[in-house]
Amino acid sequence: MNIFPAIDLYNGKAVRLFKGDYNQMTVYSDNPLEIAKDFVEQGASFLHLVDLEGARDGGTPNLDVIKNIVKNTNLFTEVGGGIRNLEVVDTYVLAGVDRVILGTAAVKDRDFLLKAVEKHGDKIAVGVDIKDGYVAIKGWTEKSSLEAFQFCKDLQSIGVKTIISTDISKDGAMQGANHELYKKLQESLDMQIIASGGVSSIEDVKKLRQMNLYGAIIGKAYYVKAISLKEAIKVAR
Repeated sequence: MNIFPAIDLYNGKAVRLFKGDYNQMTVYSDNPLEIAKDFVEQGASFLHLVDLEGARDGGTPNLDVIKNIVKNTNLFTEVGGGIRNLEVVDTYVLAGVDRVILGTAAVKDRDFLLKAVEKHGDKIAVGVDIKDGYVAIKGWTEKSSLEAFQFCKDLQSIGVKTIISTDISKDGAMQGANHELYKKLQESLDMQIIASGGVSSIEDVKKLRQMNLYGAIIGKAYYVKAISLKEAIKVAR
């Protein structure tokens, strides 16, 4: 299993939101590149980036920071956050990003999703945020009418290879991951599944690795030093 340490970007800084709330933001660093370099020192090969301003407003407001990280580290980098059209996808791919994560747009705009997958293949992933068994959209503020598992199966049928699945109730709450959810996803899909939200202990990492998941994202637990990234990477391997 691969560990994806995460950097959430806002105004060029590395921050964390509590349960997606922009009013509950903690700034951890003014220099996201330094954090990415620390990930490398801890043994990381992968990086999960989220442009929080992009998620809220669209566009690529933190593109320069992302380019800087891509240029100055050899991390496999995936980026998400408000990617709503092919132009933004192309911009990230041209900037050297390895995988682009579609969120709300994958739910709301099937035509865009199909075109993105057709053009960029496995460089396209979809973030499936789950609330009470349904797909949540618009920065978790809305619950769609799509049943989460059916949506994932649909993504698989159109050629999406990777999903990043977040149980919203667990994100940033340091209460552990939803192991039942990931077990069920892993058993019912033939996709690369990345667990996100609540991965807050080495025990979590062990359990997820036993499920043969493709990856797990570590966010807040790194910043509050609840987990040793170096140890998590070792255990995941």
